[in-house]
Amino acid sequence: MAENRGFRAKVQRFGSYLSGMIMPNIGAFIAWGIITALFIPDGWWPNEQLATLVDPMINYLLPLLIGFTGGRMVHGFRGGVVGATATMGVIVGADIPMFLGAMIMGPLAGYLMKKIDQAFLDKIKSGFEMLYNNFSAGILAAILAGIAVKLIGPVVESLNNVLAAGVETIINAGLLPLANVIIEPAKILFLNNAINHGILGPIGVEQAADTGKSILFLLEANPGPGLGILLAFAIFGKGMSKSSAPGAIVIQFLGGIHEIYFPYILSKPALLLAAIGGGVSGVLTFQIFGAGLVATASPGSIFAVFIMASKGSYLGIALGVIVAAAVSFFLAALILKTSKTEEEDLSEATGKMEEMKGKKSSVTGALGQKDEETDAQAESQEEQEKSKDEINKIIFACDAGMGSSAMGSSLLKNKFKKADIDIFVTNKAINEIPDDADIVITHKDLTDRAKMKLPTAEHISVENFLNSPKYEELVQRLKN
Repeated sequence: MAENRGFRAKVQRFGSYLSGMIMPNIGAFIAWGIITALFIPDGWWPNEQLATLVDPMINYLLPLLIGFTGGRMVHGFRGGVVGATATMGVIVGADIPMFLGAMIMGPLAGYLMKKIDQAFLDKIKSGFEMLYNNFSAGILAAILAGIAVKLIGPVVESLNNVLAAGVETIINAGLLPLANVIIEPAKILFLNNAINHGILGPIGVEQAADTGKSILFLLEANPGPGLGILLAFAIFGKGMSKSSAPGAIVIQFLGGIHEIYFPYILSKPALLLAAIGGGVSGVLTFQIFGAGLVATASPGSIFAVFIMASKGSYLGIALGVIVAAAVSFFLAALILKTSKTEEEDLSEATGKMEEMKGKKSSVTGALGQKDEETDAQAESQEEQEKSKDEINKIIFACDAGMGSSAMGSSLLKNKFKKADIDIFVTNKAINEIPDDADIVITHKDLTDRAKMKLPTAEHISVENFLNSPKYEELVQRLKN
């Protein structure tokens, strides 16, 4: 059992790392998708000159951004520069977009640069630091770029071709809907980012570059299965699950935060069959109508899905979402109505989810849980005595800087607005916490990482981002 938990934790960290390289650059992917949808010959407004942006962006801009982000995650800006330069090697050494190569070279370059600095930086004599910094990074980057051109680029291209051929074979055989037999359970285990951004996304981008759309972008982002399950709870659920389901629908379907419905499935594991049924039927409908997106829809909101829809795919996408929601609703309703056992308390189900994820989820707050960990780290006297004038920037931080931290940031902004407190509040990934942050708010399991990133800031630990008494305490403190 312990070995299984350890393996699962490693896989989850791997998935988090993959998504950490992709998600900060989603804006660039969306920009590429919009340009592709509008200006290629089959787009909405074909334009030969503007269409020339498509190939350079997919072949150079996007892989370099991924490589830079991967290197920076390991060893700061210095690792990012070496990572981007090394990524250029796999770009030149292959004839396809090198997303997979960038996800290898970026972190590898950052790791090697970090090890070299650990070995030599303290031994550099005063006055030679800049010389060492520039030439060590330059020499390592040149070596890695050369190796990537000759060795890593061709190998990654071959691997990428095998994966793409496998996906194409599955699609041609009409078996793509069965992918959701894996994807839906993976979402409950928080491996969806690894699958979506690490595998489906890069292959989907290549397909979109060739045909103007890809169905792969819809496999994980479809909000239909989660909508159907939540609707079933809103009608046939009991107690807290019934009363909280309508609010969860808004967050999941409109906001795109899919993790909100995971505890509902964990409260009755048989509901996983409803999620799988909805996912499979939705993808089958997408496939029948030839629907696809031009780029990744992130987050998985119905709005994001339609904004990224390719020309001629709107009907197919709408029907796919409706069918997925209807099937998952029917199966979930059947399971809820025929179940002979009492429904497990949602707080216990949320605990299961938190154990699998490795940290508490923001969904706890959305479900009305108000308990705070009594043994949270005490804030220092110096931090408590900070005055309002000393605090200019408050940062909510989580793994990716999206989802839960964004919702917590929005909540505190509203509280500040009502209290007439004019202090800047925003959300960031932990690796992107700015140096001038005065207060950093994180989940208690991430606070130590945040303190390592910025030890000079005041750190506030919360049990969940959506419902913490720490917010009211902070408001009162700043008002006084």
